[in-house]
Amino acid sequence: MTRSMQDTPAPELHWHDKKRYLWLLGLIPPTAILVVTGLIALMNWIGRETGWGWINTLSSVWWWIGPILVYLALPILDRFFGPDGQNPPDELMEQLENDKYYRYCTYAYIPFQIVSLIYACYLWTADDLSWLGVNDGGLGLVSKIGLALSIGVMGGIGINTAHELGHKKVSLERWLSKVTLAQTAYGHFYIEHNRGHHVRVATPEDPASSRFGENFWQFLPRSVVGSLRSAWGLEANRMKRLDRPVLHPSNDVVNAWAMTLVLWAALTAVFGWEILPFMVLQAVYGFSLLETVNYLEHYGLLRKQNKRGRYERCTPQHSWNSDHIATNIFLYHLQRHSDHHANPTRRYQTLRSFDEAPNLPSGYASMITLAYVPAVWRRVMDERVIAHYGGDLTRANLQPGKEEKLLARYADRCAEYRDAQAAGLRASRARDEGLVVVSEAPAAPTAEGAADGRARRGSSYGCPNCGYVYAEAAGAPREGFAPGTAWSDVPDSWPCPDCGVREKTDFVRLPD
Repeated sequence: MTRSMQDTPAPELHWHDKKRYLWLLGLIPPTAILVVTGLIALMNWIGRETGWGWINTLSSVWWWIGPILVYLALPILDRFFGPDGQNPPDELMEQLENDKYYRYCTYAYIPFQIVSLIYACYLWTADDLSWLGVNDGGLGLVSKIGLALSIGVMGGIGINTAHELGHKKVSLERWLSKVTLAQTAYGHFYIEHNRGHHVRVATPEDPASSRFGENFWQFLPRSVVGSLRSAWGLEANRMKRLDRPVLHPSNDVVNAWAMTLVLWAALTAVFGWEILPFMVLQAVYGFSLLETVNYLEHYGLLRKQNKRGRYERCTPQHSWNSDHIATNIFLYHLQRHSDHHANPTRRYQTLRSFDEAPNLPSGYASMITLAYVPAVWRRVMDERVIAHYGGDLTRANLQPGKEEKLLARYADRCAEYRDAQAAGLRASRARDEGLVVVSEAPAAPTAEGAADGRARRGSSYGCPNCGYVYAEAAGAPREGFAPGTAWSDVPDSWPCPDCGVREKTDFVRLPD
């Protein structure tokens, strides 16, 4: 049980989050276009006043500020500042979790995102930008592409903001998650990630978990199409349980897509049909950034199955971590992915880094570029997967149809690891490569939830991971289980609607 501030030892009270005000830097992506517009205007004015035309030419580079941040600035900053390493003490987790300052940092992303999107639409369609020092009327093709990709970066990082909000139990935050996803037309992510990916992560059934031997360009269409199908299937089943048509407004895929339709239609009405190529380009680039991150987060990792065919609980060994501080700030600790999968409802400021979990050689921003080049990716990551499984590649999530080829290709390297284990080097390799699994004891159902369950008639069952309580008297109407639905009538495969980590068979009965 988390201790209160009164129970916290005095020395711990002096702990402070060194990144507390650095989280505001997460607002750079949604404000970047607004800021560089002033820089472009200044450079064009200097070029005009001095007669140095090269300054005017150079100023147009800043329309590419988004790709510059992702592929250049963040990798350099990760390299310069290095790993983060600061974990909050257990005694202050509750206080930190309830500090609303951190959630306001994510809320602030959304209005800046909307303003920048509208402003970019104006820049794309404007015929006269002389006030910016653009002498040729509007933006040229190269500048327009840079503008679209920069807004795409904002949308891609916005999906991560939506990811943070969508995992929370507060209805406002879940609604804001859908709003944030509207720009990139990826509203189904709200359903698929929470109720699909978190349940099937690091298994062959998960479209968002990449396989050993699968390059990014093979993974991208599989994940995009598979995630869409999965989200639609999940909501279709929920609508069926509720005895509603699949196109009902309460279908979270339908209402999320409706937000995209309204947003895009409004922008088209204001700026004209010529805005559509811009909207499509920024959306595709934005969600492809998300899928690149999906690709590197679970590459080659696999959860074991027991004799009944059920997968083991997701642990730190099933996610690739990276604790580099610069990208941590921009992605709200997404790189502390092991803790996130163990505790999906936990807020970003309280996520912890596990040295024992498998670690990427650099931050996500650096690894995105590597993912684009399959030969380089294999050279860097395949060795790490082999080391993670101690030379036993049969334990990895192998690309279907290529199992024998992959095992033959890496047979010698795998043999080296097995020989090292036989020589007594397994412990050192486990420590260096992250083979040791460290998992915390699952959280017991919350006292509040347990008391709520006891107050109702019928039995109550709690999720041992996040504390969600299913009370038979109350049911779970949003999930399609009416009040009075017996626990025995709930399918065994039904996952916890809050965390998705545990299924019905994992729930524990609470005292009546």
